[in-house]
Amino acid sequence: MVDAHADSRTRILDAAEAIVQARGVPALTLESAARDAGISKGGLLYHYASKEALLAAMLGRLAEVMEADFAATLAAQPEGRGRAARALLASALKEPVAACVLQDRAAAVFLAAFHHDPALLDPVRAVFARMRAAIAADGLPPGVGQAIMCATDGLFMVHVFGLYTLTPAELADLRAALERLLETGR
Repeated sequence: MVDAHADSRTRILDAAEAIVQARGVPALTLESAARDAGISKGGLLYHYASKEALLAAMLGRLAEVMEADFAATLAAQPEGRGRAARALLASALKEPVAACVLQDRAAAVFLAAFHHDPALLDPVRAVFARMRAAIAADGLPPGVGQAIMCATDGLFMVHVFGLYTLTPAELADLRAALERLLETGR
């Protein structure tokens, strides 16, 4: 049985993300989200009573996706020292189209929430705290896991703001350097 409310919520959240990605944070209004989701403003207000509630739901959904992506990537890594750091690296440098879709989605939601109220980022901060805890318990020398996490976060920021684009050769070199860091622990 299809849950019509869940379907409406998904359409609203998808529309809100698409608005921010295509037209920027100022274009996100309850009216624009309702229109782009194909529902009435009253229908949107039934699910999300305010823009803050809509943004909080966007962040909650993104946090769930990020957590699931990390868990799946972590599960795919062999057991042993550096597993969480390898998962972060694999996630950040996975097939470009899949990575870009999640990165673009995350960027849109992060920017919208930060613009409205930085406290709305708390669910994502909690995901990052759990990732950091996994890195800290990873058995790597101090700083190595954090260096991997900072490098992958930096790649995300470079993508988000279009600061520069690494060539495939540069990405391969970066991956090799970070993998050497993981192997040697220095």
